[in-house]
Amino acid sequence: MSTHGAVLVTGASSGMGKACALRLSEGGFTVFAAVRKQRDAQALGESGSPRLVPVILDVTRGETISEAVRTVRDAVGASGLAGLVNNAGVAVTGPIELVPLEELRRQFEINVFGQVAVTQAFLPLIRAARGRIVNVGSVGAKFALPFSGALNASKAAFELISDSLRMELRPWGIHVVLVSPGSIRTTAEAKLVADSEGVLRSFSAEGKARYASSYRAFIQAFQELESRGVGPGVMAETVYRALTARVPRRRYPVGPKARLLPFLFTRLPAAAADALRLRLLHVYRAFGAAAEQGGA
Repeated sequence: MSTHGAVLVTGASSGMGKACALRLSEGGFTVFAAVRKQRDAQALGESGSPRLVPVILDVTRGETISEAVRTVRDAVGASGLAGLVNNAGVAVTGPIELVPLEELRRQFEINVFGQVAVTQAFLPLIRAARGRIVNVGSVGAKFALPFSGALNASKAAFELISDSLRMELRPWGIHVVLVSPGSIRTTAEAKLVADSEGVLRSFSAEGKARYASSYRAFIQAFQELESRGVGPGVMAETVYRALTARVPRRRYPVGPKARLLPFLFTRLPAAAADALRLRLLHVYRAFGAAAEQGGA
């Protein structure tokens, strides 16, 4: 029996989203776990929790959002939705010089526009229950990294939208909470490595000469940082607290890096912060080094 009401979690097929869906169902919520593929819905349905209800929802396809709204509305009725966890997202990496514009658009379509579309569609149900919205951001919204411009920019945009939404929904008593994870250990690390090979293959010969070695070093360093992060259960527990606290905080950093890295990069002089980030990701080269060495 549900003790906290119903919530919708997007991007629930794996990683942080799946961990959140399972933790919330264990904690007494009826959880509508949104996934894009039927096989993921089936896998979630086999979890054994009677409070976990898979629904098909692709944040970039309006018809699936509308169908999910109908499914949830029919189930919750006048009780509405106690929570919405906007977790769906992808990571597009690569040098800005070579990132295809369609990939940049896809990054924002999923991480920003799709999140807004879901929020707009479910707000009537949230308002009916005076529920809460938990937006999953990233520590990367606070600072830029090489080869992560598309991802970091999408997270920064979503964070600002979340802040505006928090102020706009105050009159209805709706809390909007931003959860900002740092390094989280999930299967996304392996996917990032696999996807990076496809990214490298898309480079022109000239692009490979310019960026391949430093991009590979970035991917390896980033994977190592993520592998030393906290488990997805820490993230899930934070989301549970954000949904159940009498008065939630506006922002919840998750993991030590979510506090340390913004502190360092925003307080150091800009030149020192750039050098630190480049060394941390094993891609440091002195200013003008490529030109001096006759590089492309």
